[in-house]
Amino acid sequence: MIVSYRLLLLCSLVSTIGLTTILPNASRVNAAVEGCPIPALSRFKRHKVVRGDTLVTIAQRYNLSPETLIGMNPSIHDGSSPAVGSELQIPPYNGVVVEVPQGQTWRQIATRYKVRPDTLFEINGCQANPRIVFVPGVNWSPNGSFTQSPRPSTARASAQLAGYPFSQAVEVGLPYGWQINPNTGEVFFHSGVDLLAALGTPVEAIAPGTVVFAKEQGTYGNLVIINHNGGLQSRYAHLGSINVKVGQKVNQGQLLGTVGTTGQPTAKQPHLHFEVRASSSLGWVAENPKDYLKP
Repeated sequence: MIVSYRLLLLCSLVSTIGLTTILPNASRVNAAVEGCPIPALSRFKRHKVVRGDTLVTIAQRYNLSPETLIGMNPSIHDGSSPAVGSELQIPPYNGVVVEVPQGQTWRQIATRYKVRPDTLFEINGCQANPRIVFVPGVNWSPNGSFTQSPRPSTARASAQLAGYPFSQAVEVGLPYGWQINPNTGEVFFHSGVDLLAALGTPVEAIAPGTVVFAKEQGTYGNLVIINHNGGLQSRYAHLGSINVKVGQKVNQGQLLGTVGTTGQPTAKQPHLHFEVRASSSLGWVAENPKDYLKP
């Protein structure tokens, strides 16, 4: 597939004059939606080249491919060593910067560049209609084409994560994936599943693990996050109360808290917003919870 001229131009602009200059509203880029990562475009660094630096050693230092550095820095498009004293733009991940054609959706952009739409959405701060985005896992090429970087690996233990956050199965209010927000009518990516339950219903750990977060977190409301073996993580949001502390080791079925309406729940009915995420080179990437929920 051929990358448009606009893609290469943007990469040049990023390197030459900086991201805040080419973005129409820098404050929108710097402010991620609550509960989402800081947008990748706000996480670029600058590296001042010193004697002994080469394209390869700089790439290794930041865990990037040389192709990524070349694509972001037009001064080394020929693959030559960067000049001592020059400054290079360093993105947080391998990828490219592209302009979003008017009228395109996240799913269309993701399909074009063969990346997961939810990952693309979160990497860019969960913004609804950004004009310029960072596409992870895509390598720049001097002939105007692009190639895919190796897919983010997720470590998996031999024992798969499996369990359920309630003592019995309940109805799903809103499933995982692209959905229409019932409150606003806007299309958004739902990174978990909403499990309908009465206020005060006990919420249990789906598997053994360690509590790494247990307090209020923006739109999530009262949130508990548990890290499990195999590079997996479960999240329990909108809790009415929290019964665990950070650093505490929990067993499957252990009480974490109760169903509440804290934060900004999507559905009006009381529910538990439940997520499963996998550790990868792009951070904690959302997985489909139905693959792990076993009543």
